[in-house]
Amino acid sequence: MQKVELKSVLAGARPGGCVQPYLAGFATELISAGYTVLSARDFMRSAAHLGRWMDSRNLGIGRLNDAAITRFARHRCECPGVSRHGQRPSRRAVGRVRQFAEHLVRLGAAPPSATPSPRALPSPLIGFRAWMHCQRGIKARTIDRYEWLIERMLPALGDDPARYDASVVRQSLLRTIKPLSCSYAKTYVIALRAFLRFLAAQDRCRAHLDRAVPTVPEWKLSALPRYLEADEVERLIASCDLSKPCGVRDRAILLLLARLGLRAGDITAMRLDDLDWRAGTVRVFGKGRKEVCLPLPQDAGDAVIEYVMKVRLRIDTDRVFFCANAPVRPFATSASVSDIVRSALQRAGIQNPPSKGAHLLRHSAATAMLRSGASLDLVAAVLRHKSPDMTAHYAKVHIELLRQIAQPWPEELPC
Repeated sequence: MQKVELKSVLAGARPGGCVQPYLAGFATELISAGYTVLSARDFMRSAAHLGRWMDSRNLGIGRLNDAAITRFARHRCECPGVSRHGQRPSRRAVGRVRQFAEHLVRLGAAPPSATPSPRALPSPLIGFRAWMHCQRGIKARTIDRYEWLIERMLPALGDDPARYDASVVRQSLLRTIKPLSCSYAKTYVIALRAFLRFLAAQDRCRAHLDRAVPTVPEWKLSALPRYLEADEVERLIASCDLSKPCGVRDRAILLLLARLGLRAGDITAMRLDDLDWRAGTVRVFGKGRKEVCLPLPQDAGDAVIEYVMKVRLRIDTDRVFFCANAPVRPFATSASVSDIVRSALQRAGIQNPPSKGAHLLRHSAATAMLRSGASLDLVAAVLRHKSPDMTAHYAKVHIELLRQIAQPWPEELPC
């Protein structure tokens, strides 16, 4: 089947000049990555156009670099066989050319792009990333966020941690978070405490300065958990079109989220080795690299098996779930999983959901477990909560029972 598609892609392709020997390999790579024949043909046209342009400029493959592609993107086209005479190549065509150039770099036919020099960090932040990863198990994206927040506070803190004291820490934080919302201000508090603990561990500032960081006031557990009713969750799962590969994938993901209360990051990072079919378990790595094996429900396991056996492409990666659009690749961020939930909410016709991300199904799973008689300890074990307060948030799911024990508000008595 792949050979037939390759012939169809290359049929009628115009000569590509100096890049002609590499077009067939590029077409094979595109088909393997999930591109359709029509899309692959567009790539062939753009790559051949690049080759003819390079021949007209007496440029060899060894001189194909970022500067050459920039010149190609700016030239007024007079190349034979191109319909846009007198116009610059389209943005999409330039993007296809860049992807072809990356293919040539992987083959060693073109020189690699110059790697940008690493960003210079302020001196107090040197070593912070390695310490947070090794000692605290924090992921790179979270550390990136912490570094960005701390850099915004450094002008007020100063570059010499040895001079930090409680007054400097408090004033610099309050000055930074004053115009911000409570939820956004809390991220600065968390980042600053982590930064001060790192400095203290390295003997670069006074010990226990993290205790001087003020807490952002808020009412804990003041709101009701955001969840869907059980029938709405089933409508969400049933909305997937199983006649399409992406529908089979989405159903497996939604079942894992709804039955086990997984986080979006758990789906993104899931690998084939994490699924133990004999034991009927799935291994997930929570915050702080905590490893837990959870029982795999029958319907969720069947959905994952159907996806892996019938839909998942055999590409060189052990990640379980991939993007639907070409090039086929694992999910880059957890936002892709939340987008799947958001689309399913629209298909199911669920109006005004309390939230639209993957965490909505995590809340719904906890609510369903409690309503079915599960204890808070069991829910905490499944959701992998570190603090009992996190799980206690779901103790308010039965409004009718809460009304029976709620005390009336005392009336105002006359003096």
